[in-house]
Amino acid sequence: MTDDSLARIAAALERLAPPPAAPADPLAHPAYGWRDGALVAARQFAPLPLALLTGIDAQKQALRDNAARLAAGHAAHDVLLWGARGTGKSALVKSVVGDLQAEGRAIALVEVPGDRLDTLPALFDAVAGVARAFILFVDDIAFEGGADGARALRSLLEGGTEARPANARLHVTSNRRHIVARDMAEQDSAINPRDVADDRLALADRFGLSLGFHNVDQAGYLAMIEGYCAANRLPFDAADAVRWATQRGSRSGRVAWQYVTELAGRAGKSL
Repeated sequence: MTDDSLARIAAALERLAPPPAAPADPLAHPAYGWRDGALVAARQFAPLPLALLTGIDAQKQALRDNAARLAAGHAAHDVLLWGARGTGKSALVKSVVGDLQAEGRAIALVEVPGDRLDTLPALFDAVAGVARAFILFVDDIAFEGGADGARALRSLLEGGTEARPANARLHVTSNRRHIVARDMAEQDSAINPRDVADDRLALADRFGLSLGFHNVDQAGYLAMIEGYCAANRLPFDAADAVRWATQRGSRSGRVAWQYVTELAGRAGKSL
């Protein structure tokens, strides 16, 4: 095979598998994804205004205060947001970042896939020394059994050779307060079950700030919808909103927003 043929083959292979794009500028965008070991600018970052998130005032204040300290270069906690699905955990993290950015604070969000925690040390390297604060956001995480991922995360949180830099803090959401599922089979283990449980609880204990989120009652659900409707100039009908929740068998911030999306669609409006 000639050198010319080899060159043509190499060029064809490059077209089929182009090199990865250059990492995004860590100072240029409000939010990023962490993919294939590089920061990728989010195509759109449009979190809900913080004032529209209702029924979680204590959690809102605690999370914002902590993020503001991080943005100012002060000591700040890693955060665990736990509780029922659809209660505003993820929305709150994004809204807090957006609210601080609107004030001109130097802070950005980086969303990290839950199955790529092993790449966090590389992300720490990517943001260390940047003149900006970063919330490293891991959404809806859970570890089954004594997963290696849980031990790796615990090691990163407690600080070691790969401890996160001062300008970055982890914000993790989970449906479980202690993140790791507890298996009743542990009771039959030769290992002391109390030791196993304590080892698992130690992961949640590594977060300096732990915020619980709970299902809302009907009054809270309607208050969310009324606030969304007022902000978007949509008609508010409490009875219709209750029917929507009843059909879905759930009342939550997520269901409230889905109903408002439905209202906007009926009215021919965008959100």
